[in-house]
Amino acid sequence: MPTRLPLVRRRCHACGADAFRTTGKFRVNAHHKLIDAWLLALCTSCGDTVKLTVFERTNVRSVRPELLDRLHHNDPALAAELLRDPGLVRRNRVALDWDGAWRLDTGGSDHLDREVIDVSVRFEAPIPVRPVRLIADGCALSRAEVERLLAEGKVVSAVRLDTRLSSDFTFTLKR
Repeated sequence: MPTRLPLVRRRCHACGADAFRTTGKFRVNAHHKLIDAWLLALCTSCGDTVKLTVFERTNVRSVRPELLDRLHHNDPALAAELLRDPGLVRRNRVALDWDGAWRLDTGGSDHLDREVIDVSVRFEAPIPVRPVRLIADGCALSRAEVERLLAEGKVVSAVRLDTRLSSDFTFTLKR
């Protein structure tokens, strides 16, 4: 489950740092019948502001009234939705850093002593994570040990576990 918004990876023109944090604040600017909207992000080093374009020179009538209300009220849930949009990330030429932006809820540690563990992973939000890291955190193993178990065929899944995933999956761990 998500714990915070991801860091935006982009070079700061003021201090040269490469990380910005978003607070969920927006700037909306209208030009007669046209409207612009940006998601604001602050440099983690100097506090300088950068604007991530949500839409630009768009006819006001083509923007849904609910979206406009959410922009005007600085809805943090809208910021989270927009940051998960690959179009916004590509349009603004930024990358997202999800490290530390999620937490794993395993429901307790009573399952760790079993010989075979069938696990179903559900994402509350489509946050890209490495399954090897997720398995290591959830089963109290090192990542090297999880990779060794994968190589030995003791961790089995229908999906590739050596890449980033952001959708639900299942796996079986045999000790």
